[in-house]
Amino acid sequence: MTFHLRTLAVAATFLVAGCTVGPDYRGAPDVAGDALRTGATFSHAGEGVEAHAPGVARWWTALDDPQLTALIDDAIAHSPDIRAAQAKVRQSRASLRSHQADLLPKATVDAAMLRTRSPDLGMLTGNGSGGGRGPLDLYVAGFDASWEIDLFGGTRRAVEAASADADAASEDLADAHVQLAAEVAQNYVALRDQQASLALVRDSAQLEGEMLELTRQRRAGGVASELDVERLFTQVEQTQSRVLPLEADVIESLDQLALLTGRAPGSLDDTLKSPKALPTVPAKVAIGDPSALLQARPDIRAAERRLASQNAQIGVQTANWFPKLSIMGELGYSAFDPGHLVRKDNFSWMTLPRLQWNVLDFGRVQAGVDGAKAGRDQAQAKYESAVLTALRDADVALARYGHQRENVYRLRSVEASATRAATLTRRRYRAGTASTLDWLDAERTRFSAEQDRIAGDAQLLKSFVTLHKALGLGWQVGQTTS
Repeated sequence: MTFHLRTLAVAATFLVAGCTVGPDYRGAPDVAGDALRTGATFSHAGEGVEAHAPGVARWWTALDDPQLTALIDDAIAHSPDIRAAQAKVRQSRASLRSHQADLLPKATVDAAMLRTRSPDLGMLTGNGSGGGRGPLDLYVAGFDASWEIDLFGGTRRAVEAASADADAASEDLADAHVQLAAEVAQNYVALRDQQASLALVRDSAQLEGEMLELTRQRRAGGVASELDVERLFTQVEQTQSRVLPLEADVIESLDQLALLTGRAPGSLDDTLKSPKALPTVPAKVAIGDPSALLQARPDIRAAERRLASQNAQIGVQTANWFPKLSIMGELGYSAFDPGHLVRKDNFSWMTLPRLQWNVLDFGRVQAGVDGAKAGRDQAQAKYESAVLTALRDADVALARYGHQRENVYRLRSVEASATRAATLTRRRYRAGTASTLDWLDAERTRFSAEQDRIAGDAQLLKSFVTLHKALGLGWQVGQTTS
């Protein structure tokens, strides 16, 4: 036992004196420094935005649409994509615990009974003494332990890499929340846009049908031409031809929302089939600054964590250059009678310090180190790309949102003017001072203006959603700890 204790003491000394090979992680590289300096702003931030920092969760509540809020909550709770990302987080954390356990000794307890009989060798030796011995019983109980001492930090680097991978998986889950919330909102806006357009087309078809009937009556009275009747009939048919494609679009949007919320097609038809006005964007949107963008976007944070993981992998591979020290020990009892198993005379023990050093590998370790360095360089390039892409996404989204706000103001002015013109033309037609063609042209202009305004409102909402997606908003800490 004295030798065993001496061995453990030597091992502990090696462990304390051990170093951690490989480069220490110094953080992510500086990317787009001018754009991210203190006080910097987004280049193309227009009207309707504010520079103070936004929150990271539930931006959609600013639209004040309970159905949209309920859909996003359902999607986050039931989406298969979210469950897959949550499972990935659990898997990565389990891998981390496994690597952490590699730093500790391994121990096993075993017990066995051997029952055997020796063969009769009399025919071989010429001795006719009879059969062999047996049966014989042997009882064995023991305790085995082994410990690979992390002298040069390869295992510690593996733990470091696994921890960074677990962090990256959590950020991927947060990014899944961002993407899912934006996709649900985009499809919801598309649905309300399609329903509003469908209602407008049906109303226009009904009005044009009334115009056609009135013109036929006037034709019968000799005050309208056959050409007027044919023109109106063609317009009615053209307008009605738009109904079926829009109805198909509505069904597609309903089914897509069902899929995003983890439901079967048709499950949301009863809930969402009734048309409802498009939500209204708030007067101001908080966007923060470019430096806050890097802290908010989970994809950037995930890329940074993967860079840290790949940096640690260099140390894992570098440690293979150096010796590995392990200690194995065994305590056990063996006896032919179970009642005598724990007697002192039947006790045995063994310690086995073992030093392994791969002195001839024909470049395998160097190849592993070179591969790890290349992986680190690749992860760094991906991080830089993620930062630049995020800045581009935010700047483009801000520009589109600002321009669309201005466009909506113009579209509403055009719609108001076209509505007034159609009303006046209708009065003149009934008074006999305007032709059927004049009335039809005025109604076409009104219909087109109203349709453009509906599409403009929907596009503004989609730009609002895209802006929040580009800013990396739509997740919260509690959602990433599943």
